[in-house]
Amino acid sequence: MNREFAALLEECGRGGIEVRADSRQVGPGDVFVAVPGVKEDGAHFIPAAVEAGAGVIVCSSKGEEAAAAASAGRRVIYHADPREALWRLAQARWHTDTLPIRIVGVTGTNGKTTCTYLLERLFAQAGHKLGVMGTVSYRWPGHNEAAPLTTPDALSVHSMLAAMARDGVDVAVMEVSSHAIDQQRVCGVPFSGAAFTNLTQDHLDYHQGMENYFQAKARLFLELPRADKAMAVNADDAWGRRLLELCPTALSFGLQKGAPNRRHLWGELLSSTTEGCHLRMSLEDMRWELRSPLVGAFNASNLLAVQAVALEMGINPEAFKALESFTGVSGRLERVDNAQGLNVFVDYAHTPDALENVLKALRGAGFKRIVTVFGCGGNRDRTKRPIMGEAVARWSDVAVLTSDNPRFEEPEAILKDVLPGLASAKEVVVEVDRREATSKALSMLGKNDALLIAGKGHEDYQIIQGVKHHYSDQEVVREILGCA
Repeated sequence: MNREFAALLEECGRGGIEVRADSRQVGPGDVFVAVPGVKEDGAHFIPAAVEAGAGVIVCSSKGEEAAAAASAGRRVIYHADPREALWRLAQARWHTDTLPIRIVGVTGTNGKTTCTYLLERLFAQAGHKLGVMGTVSYRWPGHNEAAPLTTPDALSVHSMLAAMARDGVDVAVMEVSSHAIDQQRVCGVPFSGAAFTNLTQDHLDYHQGMENYFQAKARLFLELPRADKAMAVNADDAWGRRLLELCPTALSFGLQKGAPNRRHLWGELLSSTTEGCHLRMSLEDMRWELRSPLVGAFNASNLLAVQAVALEMGINPEAFKALESFTGVSGRLERVDNAQGLNVFVDYAHTPDALENVLKALRGAGFKRIVTVFGCGGNRDRTKRPIMGEAVARWSDVAVLTSDNPRFEEPEAILKDVLPGLASAKEVVVEVDRREATSKALSMLGKNDALLIAGKGHEDYQIIQGVKHHYSDQEVVREILGCA
């Protein structure tokens, strides 16, 4: 670390100086860090930051913009990795390395949101004051804001943790995305606990392969601070078993018995119905049971993940009774009540594995037929599109293919990518308009059937050509059925 940057860290630690990575937020005297983005290099915004009054510019090279900033009398500090510079400055500014708060990170392709909500319920019932950062919202007592990203940028992460601590929060729970780990958004966060739910195909447009995707997730356990943090890893998942080989102190969990000579939380799924699941847990010489209204084996796995990391953080099994009253998260196999008594569920499932898990749960619950409305997001991993179609074909009686968030792609082109995966489907309906597709699906539904509307979950918008339009699957169902 060079002397100039070390001196800047000390200045930030003393307070009175703000750190920015967005030139539009810069004020007089602020530090502007020119972070390289996925689409644009932050160095291009140095002139705007200078014009806004930035006192210090942190960047990686002596380009034209940096030279101009120096000529304008600004203090320019060079750092080989501006992303690292950003989190180190954020940590210094908000003293997050010494906050009196325990932070739990949950990572994995599926289940992160449900697990964070379950942890929130569990720790709150145990007398703690909770803060949560995740896909749905960033919230703590006295504060609640919608979440634009599963895991926010480094400045937001550190500043929100400091705000939580200031407001009396003593346990924070975070969904930690692979993008956030790879982009150093959670570096410097002193995690006390970490849970790994699973790893299935997603985000390969960004990671360029499952190995890179896994390595990003593994960093939460192997590289991020606090070597003594509690760790819980899903042994039913092949990538989880690989992670366990790298983490000898982690507690494994699963619906299957664990490996010999390893501490393992085993959950026997005694029953799984439309009313929920019944689990019997075993860990060393401890035994206990749990009845949850959450449906499906995948939710049983989520319950195990939460109990495993909680046990490692000192929570006793007696406290797990608090989980029995948790009815679920908005948009996670959420039942949409209606006067007709139809079985309509909305779920966020937008990966092949998540779709298969939800559909298997509904199939196992004993419905006569399953109708599935689904699509695929635009400008995302195209290789998973036919695989999602295969999952729907395998577990549904009727597949209704429609738009999700097409973003900047043509909706019809996305549907075309999915169709090969539906070759073995019993019945296929293609309707690009999501509202009309939902209406058609509802018209097919009998009293003993189930309709799954997948992909958007809690989202209340569609993104078409980069523009957000209000759209809620739950609202549309109620409007069509006349119970809005």
